[in-house]
Amino acid sequence: MASAMFYVLLFFPFGLQLAQGADESRVANITLGSSIRPATNPTAWFSPSGRFALGFYYEDGGFYVGVWLQTSPGNNTVIWTAKRDDAPVFEDAMLQLTEQGLQLTQTNKEDILITNLQVGASTASMLDSGNFIIYDANFESQWESFSLPTDTIISGQTLQPGNELISSISETSHSSGRFRLKMQDDGNLVSYPVNTTDTAENAYWASSSNGKPVISLNLDNHGGLYLLFQNESRICNLTNDNHVCDYSSTNTSDLGKTSNNISMSDRIYRATLNVDGILQVYAHDLESNTSKVLFEIPETKDKCTIKGTCGFNSYCTSMGEKLVCMCFPGFDYIDANRTWIGCKQNLTGGGCDLKRDNMVLNMSKLNNIGSVDDTYTAPFPLDTVEACSDACLTDCNCEAALFDDGSCSKQKFPLRYARRDTSSVMLIKVVGTKGPTGSTLIKKELSIKILCAIVAVVTGLVTAFVALGFFLYRHQVRRYKRISRKRELELVDEIALRRFNFKDLRDATDDFKQVLGKGAFGTVFKGVLPNNDRAVAIKRLEKVIDEGEREFRTEMRVIGRTHHRNLVRLLGFCDEGPHRLLVYEFMSNGSLADLIFQVDRQPSWSERTRITLDIARGIHYLHDECEASIIHCDIKPQNILMDDNWTAKISDFGLAKLLMPSQTRTFTGIRGTRGYLAPEWHKNAPITVKADVYSFGIMLLEIVCCRKNMELEAEVDEIMLLDWVYGCFVTGALENLVPDEADMTELNRLVKVGLWCIQSEPASRPNMKNVVMMLEGSIDISIPPPPTSSF
Repeated sequence: MASAMFYVLLFFPFGLQLAQGADESRVANITLGSSIRPATNPTAWFSPSGRFALGFYYEDGGFYVGVWLQTSPGNNTVIWTAKRDDAPVFEDAMLQLTEQGLQLTQTNKEDILITNLQVGASTASMLDSGNFIIYDANFESQWESFSLPTDTIISGQTLQPGNELISSISETSHSSGRFRLKMQDDGNLVSYPVNTTDTAENAYWASSSNGKPVISLNLDNHGGLYLLFQNESRICNLTNDNHVCDYSSTNTSDLGKTSNNISMSDRIYRATLNVDGILQVYAHDLESNTSKVLFEIPETKDKCTIKGTCGFNSYCTSMGEKLVCMCFPGFDYIDANRTWIGCKQNLTGGGCDLKRDNMVLNMSKLNNIGSVDDTYTAPFPLDTVEACSDACLTDCNCEAALFDDGSCSKQKFPLRYARRDTSSVMLIKVVGTKGPTGSTLIKKELSIKILCAIVAVVTGLVTAFVALGFFLYRHQVRRYKRISRKRELELVDEIALRRFNFKDLRDATDDFKQVLGKGAFGTVFKGVLPNNDRAVAIKRLEKVIDEGEREFRTEMRVIGRTHHRNLVRLLGFCDEGPHRLLVYEFMSNGSLADLIFQVDRQPSWSERTRITLDIARGIHYLHDECEASIIHCDIKPQNILMDDNWTAKISDFGLAKLLMPSQTRTFTGIRGTRGYLAPEWHKNAPITVKADVYSFGIMLLEIVCCRKNMELEAEVDEIMLLDWVYGCFVTGALENLVPDEADMTELNRLVKVGLWCIQSEPASRPNMKNVVMMLEGSIDISIPPPPTSSF
């Protein structure tokens, strides 16, 4: 350690920075016993300039402890996270500096010690360098956040041998992701997928430092990225066009002197391993409060070259600017909502052990697909793809083969790091169907001979029935075409949106005769498709052309890609002249409002809890599992429809507001229905998915109580549902809320979920993933604070 510090001080002006760090730490001391909470002020310990902070930040429906760069209100850059893969904590948590170090406490849960100290703590400092340090009584450092980086290093920070950066799982979650950048003991800086060995076949980028002993990876105050050698004056400079080791200069003062050279007082640099496995060096301009990317490692136009982008038994390909993970033949996605995880076989029992009736092994060919050459036999020369295919097909141990430029490689599952390239052919052993057996052929030949003899004897009779046969033939052909057409339409309904013409939909609705309902952008009619007698709901957009076209494009682009058992399904559309119509599946049992607000027959308690969970799962899908997060903006009982099996399905995406994957919020004009609108709609504040959480909370309490949010004919203290529910909750009189017998444990859980959802501050509301888990009873629910009345 002393040797390492010697070289750092020798080559770079870090001594001044360290001295400054010591001075600022004395200014920003955090004394023993100091504590912070998510819901108190302050919620963090700040550096002297206020540039960096350690404290609680909100994510995934709860709070995490981390260090962030204070950029702008609500838009901070997290550079370090404690216990990043643990579950988030809630508002009752407290972070305290104790003799054991940083300790996290929660009500009714075990304390969590974040730090591991050899000597007892005495004080701590959040430095302006971004480093959080804990000192002992002699003011010696006992623990530093810089020593345990997560996905980021910042100016002046180092990545020591044996340590690595782990990417985050997504742009909105800092849990451990799919890629790692390791500073190896052999002197190489290498990028790998997570959960892999440190071997060449797993690497997708390396610094090529030729095995020279290295102290660390460093990021200097000018954005220079380099490896510092232990025994030589030469430095491996990664700040060059190729971003591999450059030994051309021994002058350390030249490092980082790019066109972006600005002093540390004006700009802060960080290097972050992003969710896609690429290390990007950012410069944050303190004056303009903006960030930009200086360079990235590796620089590649084809991100499919990043190993681990797609999981086992799938291959990476690009569609435009979008990466897609595709399963090999014979495989299905492990999770269709997270296709990058990989694929699993859809039929087991390959090799030579397949003994099913009428089944056989075949080879499926995929052109221009290659993978890592993880063969169990050495590659051998073969002239053709067919020869390579036969070689694998006759080998019981071969499950796939790769043919590339006259060479055949036999492989076994799982296949890894596969991607589209220009020359290789991938051959996959799959299960197929046998042709006719020998006995079947003999019987067929015998039948033909007998038939010929009969035809020869009764030629005259056959001639007499030619006309009848021709008539029957035409009849059967027409019938077959009708059946085929019906099956084709049913198949199209299952796999893609169908395009209708206006006349067909006008006929299907008997000239738009039966109205099912009206919404803000159109009227819904009941119809019957003529080809398969299927009942449908047809929505005709009736607003002005500009607004109608915008909403039409929104619905087509979004709903056409969504598929969930708790969403009303879009079957097709019409875009003909001024006519714009959408064709949905027909929901025979009306809306949730018809169900819970009727007096004569209300659903039972078990039915209401099931319906609540159905709706929550549907909203969770819209928020978290779609390709682009969808804010519905109008969650209410009238937009929840019931199918033949009384399954609740969310409808009316005409008001949906889209968010790109990199966004978490948006500004928009007021949409939705009074009584269900979140407070931020009236404050001209950014609208996030938490607006839907608020609306769901209102509707959840309506479902529980089988009454509307406001009933003027009720008793005075029961007019406002929110106030009445909270009053019953704090007085222990929840049984007064329900019109029937209810499970009191479930009732208490649902009421607490509803009260959390309707908190006035969006950050205090849980996300829909946690709402589903709360409703399922998978996680504990703390006591909610009182809500703010809607009126």
